[in-house]
Amino acid sequence: MIGFISEKLLIPILDFFYGLVPSYGLAIVALTVVIRIALFPLSAGSIRSARRMKIAQPVMQKRQAEIKSKFAGDPKKQQEELGKLMNEFGSPLAGCLPLIVQMPVLFALFATLRGSPFADVPYNINLKIVPQEQLATLDPKPYTSPRHSIFVTEKAHFPVVASIPNGTKLGVEDSVKINLQTTNGNDYLDVLSEFDNGSKFQPSWKVSKGEENLKVSSEGVVTPIKPGDATVEAKIPGLAAKSGFLFIKALGQVGFYVDGAINWDIAALVGAFGLTLLLSQVLSGQGMPANPQQSTANKITPVMITGMFLFFPLPAGVLLYMVVANIFQALQTFLLNKETLPDNLQKILDEQLLKKNEVISTSPSISEKRLPFEPNSKK
Repeated sequence: MIGFISEKLLIPILDFFYGLVPSYGLAIVALTVVIRIALFPLSAGSIRSARRMKIAQPVMQKRQAEIKSKFAGDPKKQQEELGKLMNEFGSPLAGCLPLIVQMPVLFALFATLRGSPFADVPYNINLKIVPQEQLATLDPKPYTSPRHSIFVTEKAHFPVVASIPNGTKLGVEDSVKINLQTTNGNDYLDVLSEFDNGSKFQPSWKVSKGEENLKVSSEGVVTPIKPGDATVEAKIPGLAAKSGFLFIKALGQVGFYVDGAINWDIAALVGAFGLTLLLSQVLSGQGMPANPQQSTANKITPVMITGMFLFFPLPAGVLLYMVVANIFQALQTFLLNKETLPDNLQKILDEQLLKKNEVISTSPSISEKRLPFEPNSKK
């Protein structure tokens, strides 16, 4: 599903925008905006639901407690009254469905930005080496990796998979070649030979885990050494992995701290992500009564997520997408919070704001707060 959406929807949109403005950075921005606009009805439903639940939740909790207490001995009547309450204010879970529906598209967008042309594409194949006498007892199953669209020019790209006809379990006396091929069955290297710059996209091979158990040649031929587990990685260079955009040195660059040096462009992107996430959360609370617990969570959550992304390796192109998506989300939240509420929710909100203002007006000012031993104090 995710691979299909990426190849049939997202990459064609990417090709279109790159054709208009030959910049992969701008193409990421345009692709993100287009997807966010397409998903606007779904995400708007989630934002509206969250806004309404913030207002209705205190009343709903009070009414739920009253219903459960009043009809404790009549479960059927209790469920009936709770159902009426949900019809009046809506279900707290109503905002989850739009999020679930749009997740495949967002995962596909994320996968697209992590692969070619924006970053090098790794194929990780987990292998198991077994004694030769055990091999006859195993049922060999052909192995095919997830496919990735590989760009060899700005417009030429094709889906490529790694495959092993006899599966990932090998006898210690067997050698096997891991095939890189298109989904049409054509050998990847044969396809590359049709392009003048094909040599730039030759795969590199290495054993990333279990070097003591096998070795791999530069052609992808695996030779077992002894029984055990191992992982072979084939990596194909990304066309735009080293392309810059604005202050970003390379769209495929990964990591805040690499080889003893700080990547300040990655740090700036992560910082921008945190600020735009905080902005979105602040806007979501506009016009709402103060909620100290929620306010604290809104401040802590962006800090925690931002700190995670400082050390969680994501390509710069993905971070660029996340910043643009947050800006769009903040704008969307600002606009939707201006919408008129249903009469029942507006009445509740007005009462909450009125109570808040009464508390503020009756709170003693700093000048009125005196210690017991001060003049004019009330003991």
